[in-house]
Formats: sequence, structure tokens, C-alpha cells
Amino acid sequence: MKITGGCHCGKITYAGEIDLENVVICHCTDCQSLSGSAFRTVAMTESGAFEFLTGEPKTYVKTGDSGNKREQTFCPDCGSPIYSTSVGDGPKIYGIRLGTVDQRIEIAPTKQKWIGSSQPWTQEIGQLPHTDKS
Repeated sequence: MKITGGCHCGKITYAGEIDLENVVICHCTDCQSLSGSAFRTVAMTESGAFEFLTGEPKTYVKTGDSGNKREQTFCPDCGSPIYSTSVGDGPKIYGIRLGTVDQRIEIAPTKQKWIGSSQPWTQEIGQLPHTDKS
């Protein structure tokens, strides 16, 4: 699926193509910390299928519990996370942060990972009282 997106302040915009069969909710503690939430949802894309249209992200390298180093990219002005990928040369797979994708309402997760780190209440979100607006 072709996508467009960008950061909260609009400095960074991008276009790409994602695999709708590879949209993941990650519950690892790194994703919790880096997103400021209980989990992070990412849509995967490959090298050559993603490009920045405007702006240049800032990069932070995080070593995960697995020992793998991952580039975390974000807007240097508003801090919106854009994607993560492996460190170094070679073909890359990018985990686009679904919250920055313009078409996010059309994209549903297909799997979850690191559920051993998930917050117990996440399984009952649908049962909580809710309103349409704040």
C-alpha cells in the first residue's frame, strides 16, 4: 500500500510503500519508553520503498535487550518518532511509526510481539468506558 506521512509539526514529510501483512504492535520495554505509551505500532517497508520529501530527521542509536543496535529517527523540532531500522550499510527494513502515516485509519495490525512485556490492562482496552471526543 502506498503511504504518505510526516511529523506533528510538518517539518518532516515522507512517502513510501508498506506491506499490509507486516504491521506489528510491539510491547517491548524499549517501544514503551520511546513512544511514551504502552506499545508502539509499526508498518514495515524496505530500502527503496521509502523516501523523505521534506526535512531531515535526527537519529538516536539504541541497543536493545537483544543486543541489536537500532537507529531511532525523529523530528528534531517536535520529537515525533518516524521510523527505526538497523545500523550500518546494506539492505534495510524500516519500521514506520504508524501514528505518523496519513492513511493510518486504513491500516490494521496483523500481529503482536514481545507480549511478555505488555501492560496487563492493554488486553481490556475495548471494555473501558469511552467517549467520542474529550
